[in-house]
Amino acid sequence: MTTDPARPFGRVLTAMVTPFTEDGDVDVAGAQRLAAYLVDEGGNDGLVVNGTTGESPTLADPEKETLLRAVVEAVGDRATVVAGAGNNDTRHTVEIVRAAEKAGAHGLLVVTPYYNKPPQDGLVAHFRTAADATDLPVMLYDIPGRTGTAISTESLVRLAEHPRIRAVKDAKGDLGASSWVLARTDLAYYSGDDILNLPLLSVGAVGFVSVVGHVAGVRLREMLDAYEGGDWVRARQIHYSLLPVFSGLFRTQGAILTKAALNLLGLPAGPMRLPLVDATEAQIATLVEDLTAGRVHLPAGAPA
Repeated sequence: MTTDPARPFGRVLTAMVTPFTEDGDVDVAGAQRLAAYLVDEGGNDGLVVNGTTGESPTLADPEKETLLRAVVEAVGDRATVVAGAGNNDTRHTVEIVRAAEKAGAHGLLVVTPYYNKPPQDGLVAHFRTAADATDLPVMLYDIPGRTGTAISTESLVRLAEHPRIRAVKDAKGDLGASSWVLARTDLAYYSGDDILNLPLLSVGAVGFVSVVGHVAGVRLREMLDAYEGGDWVRARQIHYSLLPVFSGLFRTQGAILTKAALNLLGLPAGPMRLPLVDATEAQIATLVEDLTAGRVHLPAGAPA
């Protein structure tokens, strides 16, 4: 768990998949094994559970609570466990927030309400209501490509005044907008778009909430260490070396190919839940090429 006030959620966090059994149930034991791997061997000092990559839209609330408790039990003594707690219904979001706190989460990731496209005043009220319902630190998740609505700079400045709104997972893809918020607030910024991890560090980000961290968390940590140690050339070299992985895991929906990669690596993942579908043989073959080009070691016997 982090003790650095400038990084309230840690440095390198993976937005963890939710392993399923072949019958489609949550694989609780598999989730614990995967969490332990990501923290003890994978370079992560934090995990996000029940996020987008965890297929949260298809998880029932009791499943989310069970999964969160399991991950906290597995790694909560040595990593920050952040619960995805957002929804497009503010009342339901408050219920999820309170359940996550009771389940032992160390922090909360609250996404912009999706589909209903609220105005900025509605966003501010939504996030403040969620933060008022908990004593945990809150990370806002700004990803307009999925939600249909960006959190404006002025809204983020207003939200930064709330004592428990501490950070932003930034997947907006707008370094200019992020720069303005960083210049005007004390919000901690975490890159939520792997290919922009290094560029976002240059304007003041403090860490990553990553998908690629499933397979390259150690190298992401090395890149962050190199950048903050002033070895920008080395940081850029690592960034370039990971480009095939940054692109490769997102040739289709990110959770699909991340689970495929974990299955190739012999780590707990299992199948997808509809409406997401498992990677095809052709997609897996391309994924192997991407991972190999990105210097991710695959075990003997992986598809060529």
